[in-house]
Amino acid sequence: MKTRKRLYLGLLLGSLLLIALTIVLILILLKKDTMLSKIMLFSIAALLALLFLILGTGILTIILMIMRSKTIPSMEYLSRLANELLFPFTILVGRCIGIDQEKIQRSYIEVNNNLVESKKLNLSHRKLMILLPHCLQDADCPHKITMDIDNCKHCGKCCVSELISLGQKYNALVKVATGGTLARKFIEDYRPSAVIAVACERDLSQGIQDIGALPVYGVLNCRPNGPCFNTSVDIDQVEKALQMICTGG
Repeated sequence: MKTRKRLYLGLLLGSLLLIALTIVLILILLKKDTMLSKIMLFSIAALLALLFLILGTGILTIILMIMRSKTIPSMEYLSRLANELLFPFTILVGRCIGIDQEKIQRSYIEVNNNLVESKKLNLSHRKLMILLPHCLQDADCPHKITMDIDNCKHCGKCCVSELISLGQKYNALVKVATGGTLARKFIEDYRPSAVIAVACERDLSQGIQDIGALPVYGVLNCRPNGPCFNTSVDIDQVEKALQMICTGG
């Protein structure tokens, strides 16, 4: 299900507005309290104003990079900081106005993917990783592929075999993780230049947040049997992501 980027961007701006309202409220309180309280409140207001300026610049950078389809290297840190600090607030604001959390997470992933595309990576000769959830494997399969993907027998009952073939085609390491801890270990051990991660909305958004500066392109899995059981993924989407990262297009 496609979710527009503007949802997450709008919630980012809404979160920034909350900071602005907090500053205004503190300034109002400054008129009524003792001198000591005024000094403390003024200090808090000044810090919040600085935070507002930094995060506002970060959000503006995100919007510009998406509109131009081109990254701004000197501003990437601020855009990442805005995402990391305000993402929890976007979920809170969305919940307060009745927006489903998964919808916000999908929009966040869409924004993140656009930012990855804007980098024009062109990593055909660099280390790439395809990171998969274990629920893609057929539940009745007796062959454990979590630690060694080569245990797959290519029977065709699930999409893992096709993903292994994609990894070979694009010279990308394919790993299957049972959770965030193992996924982070794979990344720390292999140190890829970029990751294409397949998962649900919650795990993808959390993983992108956890990994930080490393480019992570998220592809949502398909869940015809419900969450975490015999899931699948659009192979074409994964290949398009690989082509984009390998060629910079």
